Amino acid sequence: MITSEHTSKQFDAELEAIRAHVLQMGGLVESQIYSAINSLVEGDIALMNRVIDEDHRVNAMEVKIDEACSQVIARRQPTASDLRLLMMVVKTITDLERIGDEAEKIARMAKMLSEKHGLAIPRYNEIKHASELAIDMLRKSLDAFARLDVVMAAETVRQDDQVDTEFRAIMRYLITFMMEDPRTITTALEILFVAKAIERIGDHAKNISEYVIYMVKGRDVRHVSLEEIEREIRQ
Repeated sequence: MITSEHTSKQFDAELEAIRAHVLQMGGLVESQIYSAINSLVEGDIALMNRVIDEDHRVNAMEVKIDEACSQVIARRQPTASDLRLLMMVVKTITDLERIGDEAEKIARMAKMLSEKHGLAIPRYNEIKHASELAIDMLRKSLDAFARLDVVMAAETVRQDDQVDTEFRAIMRYLITFMMEDPRTITTALEILFVAKAIERIGDHAKNISEYVIYMVKGRDVRHVSLEEIEREIRQ
């Protein structure tokens, strides 16, 4: 991940340690999403509680990495690509922490849904499929981060459209369900919150990929079209 070797081997070691901690945090967040969705599908209360209880670990990792970046900036006064690298890390861990929050939200909604034995609305196939797409986006964005791979980063940005499409399909399905049977409105809204959390996970994974492109290309691509991003990485 380090783009050039520094005179100070200690500086290189500090940057590599920060990189490793970001990837560790990403692995934890991915596990939280997976567990939250499984707890919903399987009705596993213990797993729901574990996801909720372990959210503090994600928060603690964000604080630890942020402090490490601040210390490196204060001691090393990095410039150019090194400063972009640290900025990318700080932004990335913010998105990872928010993904952790969304996983916790899914687990909380799962608990509420598990209490409604009488109205088993929807099957969760669509929810699970959307979550698999979002988790795949997260994995690719972390891989792009680890390798500074702008091609994979652009692929992840492109994949966000699929997650958005899945969310809209779930929303239409739930609206139809609520119109047909108003008794299911509360339950359907809770499922919609789960679907929205998954859609937001995709958004955060997309953000991480855009930071990678910024790191490598030196251009902020957060508010440009996919076509412009793809032109940028070809240059």
